[in-house]
Amino acid sequence: MGAIDSDAHVVECEKTFEYIDPEYIDYKPRVMVQKTSDVVVLDNEGTRAQKEFWVIDGLLQPKEGNIGHNTTQESREMANAKVRLDHMDELKIDVQVLYPTVFLRAWTQDPTAEYAICKSYNRWMADIWKMAPDRLKWVVMPPLLSLEKTMEELEFAKANGACGVFLRGLECERRLDNPYFFPVYKKAEELDLPMCFHSGNNSFQVRDIYATEGGFGRSKLPVVSAFHSLLMNNVPAKFPKLRWGFVEVSAQWIPYALNDLEIRFRRKGKRMSKTIMADNNFFVACQVTDDLAYVLEHAGDGQLVVGTDYGHADTSTEIEALRKIKDDGKISAAVADKILDANARALYGI
Repeated sequence: MGAIDSDAHVVECEKTFEYIDPEYIDYKPRVMVQKTSDVVVLDNEGTRAQKEFWVIDGLLQPKEGNIGHNTTQESREMANAKVRLDHMDELKIDVQVLYPTVFLRAWTQDPTAEYAICKSYNRWMADIWKMAPDRLKWVVMPPLLSLEKTMEELEFAKANGACGVFLRGLECERRLDNPYFFPVYKKAEELDLPMCFHSGNNSFQVRDIYATEGGFGRSKLPVVSAFHSLLMNNVPAKFPKLRWGFVEVSAQWIPYALNDLEIRFRRKGKRMSKTIMADNNFFVACQVTDDLAYVLEHAGDGQLVVGTDYGHADTSTEIEALRKIKDDGKISAAVADKILDANARALYGI
């Protein structure tokens, strides 16, 4: 039985954006180094001052704020695939599904900038996949402000090792049940690529409201809301073969969300299936701190996956998560094996 890390990260570096097409060179992200020391902003581990920032479409984005220093720079930035693979072996991880870092927050409202930068990132990831096609999978960055370009990027990604489509809890100042996204869902269904809603949001309005908040309202809750609104508005029924993943927001909220949905369905004279998550191909990445026995009663044992948040240092990070799920005795070995392997393969089509 294998072990699949359903949420690992790459940390973008200057090489990530060397794939920018010459015609878009003015949009190439660059690194700004803070020289003054009068204002010190510590990283998520609270031990190091942030000195480097990305400049992306004229906006500053933190480069060092969410770095897990239990991983090496060459591993996080994929400068040396062997170092990454050796560390995976040490952690007893067979496959990692790679998510981005800098794109977890709103970063542009310019369709041209978005397309140029997403395309460069996707070409970088395709080259990383080629280093170890059986072990390094990835999710594609769709330039959602240009749906025609999104279709092109999904086609490219499917041909180059991608196993999902990256989305945040809000996109393009819209909820994810908005018909604007239906062409993306249809295309992804055709390509057998799941929708992967990762902690984060792409709404500048929400970003600004929660600017000084630690990330719970800004990044976590929009993903929970997407889970709720998609089911409430019966969107998955329009795409019956499409799979949906909700990643890096824990799973402890599932009983609450399902209870709320059941009440709302009942008020509308509808009956909610007890297996609504399985019925709609919904998967949620749990954390080792979740009360898994309780969550499993509501979610079922076929709908949970688990990730390490490799490369980061936030409330979802547990680099030993896969080992702990298997060894801590909180759930049966059979269910642990499903979370570590079969469920992840089902979500990502591995």
